[in-house]
Amino acid sequence: MNQKNSTYHIPVLCDACIEGLDINPEGIYVDVTFGGGGHSRAIFDRLSLKGTLYAIDQDEDAKRNLWDAPNFHFIQSNFSFIQNQLKLRGVFKVNGILADLGVSSHQFDEGNRGFSIRNDGALDMRMNTSANRSAADVLNNCEEEELTSIFQKYGEIKNAKRLSYELVKFRQSNPLKTTQELIAFLKKFAPRFKENRFYAQVFQAIRIEVNQEIKALEDLLGQCEDLIAPGGRLVVLSYHSLEDRLVKNFIKKGNLEGELEKDFFGNPLKSFKEINRKPIVPNEREQAENTRSRSAKLRIAERNDEGK
Repeated sequence: MNQKNSTYHIPVLCDACIEGLDINPEGIYVDVTFGGGGHSRAIFDRLSLKGTLYAIDQDEDAKRNLWDAPNFHFIQSNFSFIQNQLKLRGVFKVNGILADLGVSSHQFDEGNRGFSIRNDGALDMRMNTSANRSAADVLNNCEEEELTSIFQKYGEIKNAKRLSYELVKFRQSNPLKTTQELIAFLKKFAPRFKENRFYAQVFQAIRIEVNQEIKALEDLLGQCEDLIAPGGRLVVLSYHSLEDRLVKNFIKKGNLEGELEKDFFGNPLKSFKEINRKPIVPNEREQAENTRSRSAKLRIAERNDEGK
């Protein structure tokens, strides 16, 4: 990988992710969140020439981190289309899938992308920069009830109803265009001494809505049942409770709702068995070196031989 891109994104819990994949050097692996390529490179380095790595990312900027190899293939796409994308390339089963669901350091640091509360930039927040709907579209055009739902569901904002009501009034004469305009508007709603946390929650809610992140994750998990071969591994890094709850339910209960189903004989109907009962979290050293890893939770599962 090009050295100039080594700080694009520091891969979180990289060693634990690679250990969790239990890599077969001749296997087929998919990193559905390529980003800076850190996790991908670590997977690739453990493959022989008979092994293959597919890397997926919808962000155009991720292409700057690619490398040339006959057994490395990049797919520019949302990972919710993973199954179709792989079928187009003649791949129907894989030995492992890795998903690092966090926003990359690069996306946060690029002020003009609109992800960060610290930088001023357009209210964009699109991971796929060719997508039609931006953060400004959501904030300036959504109905009050929809905004309340977005803030409550995706940001866990306690005063979501009041926030939405005031936002709809405000935007009639002051449509929001930049991140710092949004921060200025949010100031009177932020709890004292917890301002930055509040701003981050609002930004998270808008970003999830813009990119339909929860639906994309649900789609990905559903396709993993068909894609991952018996004995293959699913490795997922999540960064907030909404994502982690879905991943936890899927692995532990066999569905997204968290209700364990059983067959006639009382055997659990689930496609995966958990490798780690509790999520793996970064140690103090990694959290100090990479502050964005602090909220990370890693879950690892293995595809059952029998399937569901």
